[in-house]
Amino acid sequence: MNPPPGPDLECIATDPDAFEAFYREHLARVKAFVARRVADPNLAADLTAEVFLAAIDSASSYRPDRGPPAAWLFGVARHVVAQEFRRQTRERGAVGRLGGRRLLDSDSFARIEEQIDAERDARALYSALAALPRRERDLMELVALDGLTVPEAAAVLGVKPGTARVRLHRGRARIKQHVRPIVQEVMP
Repeated sequence: MNPPPGPDLECIATDPDAFEAFYREHLARVKAFVARRVADPNLAADLTAEVFLAAIDSASSYRPDRGPPAAWLFGVARHVVAQEFRRQTRERGAVGRLGGRRLLDSDSFARIEEQIDAERDARALYSALAALPRRERDLMELVALDGLTVPEAAAVLGVKPGTARVRLHRGRARIKQHVRPIVQEVMP
C-alpha cells in the first residue's frame, strides 16, 4: 500500500508560499504533539518553531515511498523534542555539579496542586500509557494523541503497518486492563 504522492517538500526551503501552506496545514498537530511532551508552553512554542526550521533544513530527506509528509514531519518533531530532553539532561547535570538548585515558589506549588486535582483520570490513563512497553507507547501516542493514522504512525516509527496494528491492539488491551480497576474504584 503506497501512500498517495505528496507535495514536493524540497520546495518549502525555497518557496515562501509553499512553506506557508505546509506550515498552516501542519501547525496545529505539530504544536499539540510538542505540547504533550513538554510542560512549559513557551518551550513548546519554541520547539514547534524549531520543528519547522528543521523541516526546511531537511526537506530534501523526505522520501514519499516511506509515508506521507505528516509522518515525516512528526519524525522531525520527535527528533527535535528528543534533542531538547538531552539538552535539559546535560543542563541539569551541569547545574547539579555546580551545587545550584532551583526552588519552586508558592505559585508553582498552587499550579501543581490544581493540575493534580483537575486531572486524576488523565493521570490514571497516562500511568497506563507509561506502563506500556516503549514501542506500544510510542505508537499509542502517535495514533491516539497526535491523530496520525496507523500507516502514518508506522512510517514515523519505521515499522510495517501490520506490525503497527498489532502493537496498537496490544497497547489498547493493556490500557483497558490497567484503567478498568481504577474506573470501578471511582464508579462502583
